[in-house]
Amino acid sequence: MTASKTTHQNKAAQREPAEVTYAAELEKLAALDEGPVPPGWRMSPRAVEKFVMGDDELGIERKFVADRAMVVRIIISLCTSRGCLLVGEPGTAKSWLSELLAAGISGGSTLTLQGGAVSQVSQLLYSWNEAILKNEGPCLKALVPSPLLRGMMEGRLVRFEEIARCPQALQDALLSVLSDRVVVIPELAGDEGVILAREGFNVVATSNSIDEGVHAMSAALKRRMDFEEIRPIRHLADELDVVVREVRKANVAAGVSVEPDPEVLEVLVTMFHELRNGQTLDGRSTDRLAGAALSTAEAVAVAHAASLNAWYYGGDAMTVEQLMHHIIGSALKDQPEDRRRLRHYFDTAVATREGDNWKQAWALRSLIQ
Repeated sequence: MTASKTTHQNKAAQREPAEVTYAAELEKLAALDEGPVPPGWRMSPRAVEKFVMGDDELGIERKFVADRAMVVRIIISLCTSRGCLLVGEPGTAKSWLSELLAAGISGGSTLTLQGGAVSQVSQLLYSWNEAILKNEGPCLKALVPSPLLRGMMEGRLVRFEEIARCPQALQDALLSVLSDRVVVIPELAGDEGVILAREGFNVVATSNSIDEGVHAMSAALKRRMDFEEIRPIRHLADELDVVVREVRKANVAAGVSVEPDPEVLEVLVTMFHELRNGQTLDGRSTDRLAGAALSTAEAVAVAHAASLNAWYYGGDAMTVEQLMHHIIGSALKDQPEDRRRLRHYFDTAVATREGDNWKQAWALRSLIQ
């Protein structure tokens, strides 16, 4: 076997966390920050807002499209002793917003819990290193803290993804964390068994408003969190800008030199926008698809797939035909009636549109059959 086949090469991460991707921006904002900084935070609320929403004068990229006042409310809520819950449809970038907030506030976004994967207290709070436990008994050295407990001990923001998928009994275990900011570990004696949250600790959670999972959210937990609804991007131009920018990044990361074509991507974004909202841009009603969210995140994935198609199968330029194949795969899931709804949308909306790209899309309607 040749050396080239046996040598292990370091591979780049498929996706870096926000604090790594935007390390230069975070460093710049921290250096220029003159606002008051909450206890335990790395930057002021104003600097965190600029990190999320962008600042052209400072060369800070806009990373999230939303009403600025809403983002300010979320940031301020995280200054308080209450957690914050981001609720919205799939693909509205709730998780991305929570990641950006954690990166800006704590300098790290990797303290994360997944609600659907939390089924016992040890996953929510702490477990034990069995080897140390056997030799030395219960002690801090043997303690294996969860991301939530680490956030309390280190004074950092913790992300709790899809919190409603966590069983209610475990949701209620969060009450003392959010109310009293304390976790008691009965196996440890004295002060060692009382973990008090350090300044800077808080919880930003997300919940899917369409597919909430099998567990209802605890009413007591709801009272201890501020709610903010994260809605789909309202304006087509803003959504197109996000898709073009994110596809360009994804292509560069994949080593693909296919430049996103805004005119071609406008077909994709318009279709998703109209089918998601149940209304065309000129105000006519259309059928919403039941099985697909058709979110901005999905549009980015479809456009990136079309770019890869162009790169690996020749042409080096994205086409409407490549795009259409991936649109169909994204739009038609497990709802048989959605095929009829999509055909109706093509017959009533796509068929009447002018422009070469729309005519090409109409000519490929047979893909829906």
